[in-house]
Amino acid sequence: QVQLVESGGGLVQAGGSLRLSCAASGRTFSSYAVAWFRRPPGKEREFVVAITWSGGSTYYADSVKGRFTISRDNAKNTVSLQMNSLKPEDTAVYYCAATRGPFIRNDDGSYDYWGQGTQVTVSS
Repeated sequence: QVQLVESGGGLVQAGGSLRLSCAASGRTFSSYAVAWFRRPPGKEREFVVAITWSGGSTYYADSVKGRFTISRDNAKNTVSLQMNSLKPEDTAVYYCAATRGPFIRNDDGSYDYWGQGTQVTVSS
C-alpha cells in the first residue's frame, strides 16, 4: 500500500517555473514506477511523465519534453517534477500516481495509487 501527497502547485506567470513534489508513504516505494498526470480545466486527465522504480528510465509526453524534468529520491520516498518555461496550456490539476513493478506506462488505468492533486495555474 502506498499513499501519495502532492505539493508545490501555485500560480506562476508564463515562462516561469514550479517544482512539484510527491511524497510517498510505505517502505517499498522503490518498487513502484511513478507518473505525473494532469487534468486541464474542462478536459480529460492526460499523461505528463513517468519514471521507473530505479529512476533509470523516464518517458515524457511530447507536450512537456524539454521543459519538464522528473526525478526521484527513493531514500526520501519522493518524486519531483521540475517544470520550466511554463505555458498557459500547462494549467491543470497535477496528480502523482504509482504502480508496482519495473515498467512505466502512460495510461492512467495502469496506476493503482493516486494523490489528491495540486493546482498549477499559469497566467499569460
